[in-house]
Amino acid sequence: MIEKLIHEECGVFGIFGARKASELTYLGLYALQHRGQEGAGIVSSNGERFYQHKALGEVNEVFSNKDTLNQLKGDLAIGHNRYSTTGISSSINVQPLSIAYKKGNLALAHNGNLTNSYSLRIYMERTGSIFQTSSDSEIILHLVARSRKETVEEMIQDAISKVKGAFSLVFNTGDSLVAARDPYGFRPLALGKLNNAWVVASETCAFDIIGAKYERDIEPGEVVVINHKGIKSSSPFKPVKHAFCIFEFIYFARPDSMIYGENVDKIRRRLGRQLAKEKPAPADIVISVPDSSNTATLGYCEESRIKYEVGLIRNHYIGRTFIEPEQTIRDLDARIKFNPVRGVLKDQRVAIVDDSIVRGTTSKKLIKMLRNAGAKEVHFRVSSPPIISPCFYGIDMPTKEELIASSKSVEEIREYLDVDSLGYLSIPGMLSMHSLGGRNFCVACFSGKYPTKLEENSGKHVLERKCCGQM
Repeated sequence: MIEKLIHEECGVFGIFGARKASELTYLGLYALQHRGQEGAGIVSSNGERFYQHKALGEVNEVFSNKDTLNQLKGDLAIGHNRYSTTGISSSINVQPLSIAYKKGNLALAHNGNLTNSYSLRIYMERTGSIFQTSSDSEIILHLVARSRKETVEEMIQDAISKVKGAFSLVFNTGDSLVAARDPYGFRPLALGKLNNAWVVASETCAFDIIGAKYERDIEPGEVVVINHKGIKSSSPFKPVKHAFCIFEFIYFARPDSMIYGENVDKIRRRLGRQLAKEKPAPADIVISVPDSSNTATLGYCEESRIKYEVGLIRNHYIGRTFIEPEQTIRDLDARIKFNPVRGVLKDQRVAIVDDSIVRGTTSKKLIKMLRNAGAKEVHFRVSSPPIISPCFYGIDMPTKEELIASSKSVEEIREYLDVDSLGYLSIPGMLSMHSLGGRNFCVACFSGKYPTKLEENSGKHVLERKCCGQM
């Protein structure tokens, strides 16, 4: 994706029954770094007390001191990588969130977004709740603390039965690891095994780094409790039509992960092949926008039999806080990330493949770079349909008015980008790529048709943030 305007939601990890659980959680979060670079944290337990450390920054920054991990004792730990979809960017919102309540201590890591958080929070504040963060995840902890059920597991089930929207959750109860997924299954959550320990993570690449074996997905609507008694599964929710996020395959998940029962790399290659069938390009070479579109580009080349070339070099060493020099450099934001390979592009008809177009502003700058590097023609191909609506299920996305495809036709976007041709993958073509079929996926950002009823204030936070975006 050229424009870093659609951000990864969050990454969660949990492990029970492992010596030095916090160190394994650290490694798991490292593998899930792509899902959130704003903050990271770990809460561990030895059955007697909680130990925690969290802060703003990437995983290696937050846990740069090995002594920090050594102090996170116990054989049970949960971790979280954050990118805010609700709640301002602040250290107080970094997860896991933890509370002390009538049953003891409880910590939570959440991937997703609650669509009824606004009304729940207003009601709970009016009835006495005091919130410490601006995150919708804290609402779940308050609901657990308010529950009148007997056991912690029952209290968690009672709490999540009251929330709506997307949630893949891991809880540390002090002596149990609890994992839960919303009935629609919006966000992925996988279950793995490491010797005698059980592991839960947003993606299976977190299992690979610690040598764990993928067992299965946590099913939509399933609650799994893992402790010294073993593993127990329940399905307390009424079954509904699943709505797995298709954007996980298009962009978010790592190519080496398995989600929704399929290998991400294989799905992206299929998307590229289907794109070549639907939108062939009169090109001499095909290039990708590194790195997220690399795999789809390979599929496009395989189907079209047009030569793949490395036409853009990406700078992988951009810091989290790049300081712009005072002098004005035209298109600096694009030049920071990418540089064209002039020897490859000069006098060539170039097909460039990307996974999506959001606002189109950075894409336009990149096309100009290709032309200035000597490309004779530029044909833009996109391995997903036009994005016309924002997401309310855990993706940080611009508002509808900011999405270029919400107000412009494909031809108008082509003219704006200044490309010789522009082709998007169709929705039916996109949905045909998974063995489950299109009936199981959420495509609201492409169709405008949401799988759940949205509250009037969905996406509106109590701090008056933009829908699913930054303030």
